Amino acid sequence: MSEIDTPPVTKVRPKTERPKLHKVILINDDFTPREFVTAVLKAEFRVNADTANQIMMTAHRKGVCVVAVFTKDVAETKATRATDAGRNAGYPLLFTTEPEE
Repeated sequence: MSEIDTPPVTKVRPKTERPKLHKVILINDDFTPREFVTAVLKAEFRVNADTANQIMMTAHRKGVCVVAVFTKDVAETKATRATDAGRNAGYPLLFTTEPEE
């Protein structure tokens, strides 16, 4: 019998990447009451009253404020739910998302 030289079998393991993160951004408007904005922040983003007030005031002073960073699906869902809460109450409250760099 002849000897057969076979190369060793190697398995290639695919590298899994961490999911891309997206920022949820609160955009200031002049019509939505501050108390309502803080209530939405507390309800949807599970922040305490002090943090909600700081986020709201930063958006008020600078025009926009990053609320939190999540994976894309979670960020879009939270931004949509928070914006819808404002719309349902008759306010032009707006949250948006963008990729984190």
